[in-house]
Formats: sequence, structure tokens, C-alpha cells
Amino acid sequence: PIQDAVKRLGYTEWTPIQEKSIPLILEGKDVIGQSHTGSGKTAAFGLPIIEKIHPTGRPQALILVPTRELCEQVMQALRTFAQNKRMSITAVYGGTGMNAQIQHLRRTDIVVGTPGRILDHLGRRTFQTQDVHTLVLDEADRMLDMGFINDMEKIMRQLPEKRQTILFSATVSSDIQRMAKKYMKDPQTIVTETHVDKGKLTHEYY
Repeated sequence: PIQDAVKRLGYTEWTPIQEKSIPLILEGKDVIGQSHTGSGKTAAFGLPIIEKIHPTGRPQALILVPTRELCEQVMQALRTFAQNKRMSITAVYGGTGMNAQIQHLRRTDIVVGTPGRILDHLGRRTFQTQDVHTLVLDEADRMLDMGFINDMEKIMRQLPEKRQTILFSATVSSDIQRMAKKYMKDPQTIVTETHVDKGKLTHEYY
């Protein structure tokens, strides 16, 4: 089903981060991927996660992102990858009502969320974490820059200790290295070209 979805999306070859990450993630290893926006990292973690999940209606994967915009973007990409599987993917972020999110969290397989709103749901016990076996920290450096380090650590402490942790970041600072040492198990580090194909970028001036 996933191969069919990938073909429909027009993928013809893997980007470097996808080629190096996907086999390791499928094996269940913790991964630190250093790559920039536009490198295809959403597919790099999204495709193997969807492949490994057997839909149960209980959260099995949590993807933390820094902003509501990225939250929506990642959720939509994952839904596209999972179009041939009966799987529920939910986005939770601040600035919108809690009630609809609570309803969705009662029956979902993957949760994409911002740290503050995920903590809100954990505090209300509306996000059940006992079946979460995969955690993704997407754009970890941006989350640290935005002051989310304490929230991220609080969330990680409330997840099952036996889990796979995947971290993607454009840069790997000393704070990220410390976090990896504390919360990840023998992570495999992948570094790809740090430039982005200029054809994938647009510049707008206001």
C-alpha cells in the first residue's frame, strides 16, 4: 500500500536523507538526522513509521514540531503517505479549541503536535501514551530556539521508556547532543549535504 502511494506521488528516487534514514528507522534504531528544509525528511521518518504501524485507534507515534503551520504540513503529508491504509492521523496545536482535539485523540494512530499543546493534553489525561513506541523530534533546533527545551523533556519523561526516538535538525548544538545522550539509545547519526536545492525555494520580499 505504501509503495503504491509513493508511486502516485511521483517519487522516482530517494533523497540522500531518505536513502540513509529509512532502513535504520525500519530496523527500529534511534536516529539523528542532520538535514535542512527541502531535503525530504518528512518522508524519511513518515514512510517507515506508517509502514510499521498496525492501526488500532490508539496513539503509537508522536511527532513533535515547533509551529502550528508545520504541524498541519506534516499531518497532511503523512495522510498522503497513508492513503491506502485505514489509519488515523491527528494534529494538535494551540490557538484552536480543545474539545475537537480531545475527540480525535480518543481514536488515532499518529499524533503530530506542538510541545505546549501536547503538554496540555498530557496534563488533562486526554492523550494516552502507553502504546507510543516511536517519537520524532522534527526541526529540533527550532524548538530549542523557541524555548521549548523544558517542554520537550517533560513530554519525553512521560512517554514509555522502551521506544524509538528519531531526531531531525538542521544543526546539532550542544543542547541537542545533551538531549540525545540523555533520551536516546545508541543513536545512528546521519549527515547530508547542508545546502538546499535552489529549485525548491522561492524568495518573496515585503
